[in-house]
Amino acid sequence: MDCDAFFAAVEKRDDPSLASRPVIVGGGKRGVVSTCCYIARSYGVRSAMPMFQALKACPEAVVLRPRMDAYVREARRIRSLLHELTPLVETVSIDEAYLDLSGTQRLHKASPARLMMELQARIELEMGLTVSIGIASNRFLAKLASEADKPRGFYALSELEAPRWLAGRPVSVIGGVGKTLTARLAEEGCVRIADLQAMSRETLMRRHGEMGRRLHERAWGRDATPITPGGDRRSVSSETTFGQDTADPSFLEDALYGLCEQTSARAKAHGVEGRVVTLKLKTARFQTVTRRRTLHSPTQLSRILFQTCLHLLQAEPRAVRYRLIGVGLSDLSPAGDDRLDLAEPASLKRAAAERAADAVRSRFGSGSATTGRGMRLRSRKSTT
Repeated sequence: MDCDAFFAAVEKRDDPSLASRPVIVGGGKRGVVSTCCYIARSYGVRSAMPMFQALKACPEAVVLRPRMDAYVREARRIRSLLHELTPLVETVSIDEAYLDLSGTQRLHKASPARLMMELQARIELEMGLTVSIGIASNRFLAKLASEADKPRGFYALSELEAPRWLAGRPVSVIGGVGKTLTARLAEEGCVRIADLQAMSRETLMRRHGEMGRRLHERAWGRDATPITPGGDRRSVSSETTFGQDTADPSFLEDALYGLCEQTSARAKAHGVEGRVVTLKLKTARFQTVTRRRTLHSPTQLSRILFQTCLHLLQAEPRAVRYRLIGVGLSDLSPAGDDRLDLAEPASLKRAAAERAADAVRSRFGSGSATTGRGMRLRSRKSTT
């Protein structure tokens, strides 16, 4: 299940005046596109495109700052509907998930196809959002099927028809086949999956090792990777590119605070916590600086992320001007209960306060509970 242009769809639902307009969700003029609606895509706008290129392609687009609280809230609602169908739900991003529906037919008295059709209709009716569904015997085929008829797509693909269906597609649709491997395969005469199908597994493994075995399996539509509840995310992160290079400590700290809130919200949405906190900076000369700190115990709390990143930021030279700042959380594990920090006796109370604020924002909106620094950050954004 893959939501259709999720961030932009939430914005259009919440503001009907945007319904017929091209919408881009992302940073300022020097940032990148987080996502865009299908109208904007018709102009050539794509996710991860630099914002100046997106606006050149579609100058009439409405550009909106991401509202992570709203997106996380809707993602949680969708995930709760998924878990009504099966406990085997693997979330791979805030708006995409795999479901293993094996054995659910007797429980729900309906086929997997019927269950997913009803789910798709329910999400649209109750939430005003559309999703695309791909049904297949394994996750590789299900992923491709979900992309076959977007938006509001519904595509079922059998393992028997998969080899012929795959044959004309580029080798890059196979996970792990990036630009470098695509170029290398092209040199070997493999441009389409049909070219891989014409080669033996032994030949592919001799040329590409273990990846060769994967190429052979995927070319014939086979994938034994199980659905793992909780997923296998390696990290969660957020970053922003400033409208102007800056060395202002107050501005940098406020931006850092907002990114820690976003990263925390993403970790909470995915039900994970992490032990390694990363601060990323890019200077005005495009030099990337990365600083990491390993915590005594994993966390998903924005307060701890901010405290940790603030120490890392304050250790950097004050005169340097930066164009980008980012926050990452890695070495992830399933989230557990908040832990008492012996060096901070009030840590559990502060964690409870953050959880309470999360609950208020989830119910009443992102601006319903914030701190003084959060208010200042929103004030900065409203004037830029």
